[in-house]
Amino acid sequence: MPTEKPSDQNRDARSEGVMTVTAHLAELRKRIIWSFVGITLAAIGGWFLYEIALAHITAPMKDVAGANLNFQTIGAAFDLKIRVSLWLGVLIASPWWIFQILAFIWPGLRRRERFWMLIFGVAGVILFAAGAVFGDWTAPRAVSILSSFTPPDSAMLLQADAYIKFYIRLVLAFGISFLIPEILVMLNFLGVLSARTMLKGWRWATMVAFIFSAIANPLPTPWPVILQASALLALYFLAVGIAALHDWRRNRKQP
Repeated sequence: MPTEKPSDQNRDARSEGVMTVTAHLAELRKRIIWSFVGITLAAIGGWFLYEIALAHITAPMKDVAGANLNFQTIGAAFDLKIRVSLWLGVLIASPWWIFQILAFIWPGLRRRERFWMLIFGVAGVILFAAGAVFGDWTAPRAVSILSSFTPPDSAMLLQADAYIKFYIRLVLAFGISFLIPEILVMLNFLGVLSARTMLKGWRWATMVAFIFSAIANPLPTPWPVILQASALLALYFLAVGIAALHDWRRNRKQP
């Protein structure tokens, strides 16, 4: 019987590898497209919630004397409505695009790993929502503190798009930051990152938490920065504890 040459075997292996990479890229593209479709549909719903959302976002300005939002061009109000609708779409569709991330990883996981991935998915939605709520709680206080520096007998004329961008970025930054500890736990469960390595990097984690909090909280007082950094560090060390427990159980099962 004719034997296959080593060069032919290597060529087949390379072809199989290329097909695997191509299949992964196709799957990734599909998940990204579905994520954008979900966000777009949610943004359509956000279009009809615009008035409620805008009233909530601009509520802190009512307590500031002489503060008014200004639209600099004829189409600025329309652009703002689109921006707020997309922002609402990202928030409303967060369970959907988090699910798409899990669906991309799902085929390469074992049965037990899939169970934990479902747990991570639910936890991710809860953590993102908690971070967004925390950011929404911080934003009015940021407005109150920053506006207190306005000189007496003067009016505060704010560009509407700049104010909304400030509010949206603050809420999204808090939501995404609360997902970072879960990502670390996921890397641990996948065998990429150990709890000991995570614990050794606590100084870097502390520095990053305070730098991120300082950027996300443009306030002259340090208390909001300390509060957010403390919350992030608490989640970080919780992630280290979960990873350490997982490493201990995994090492115990090994002969």
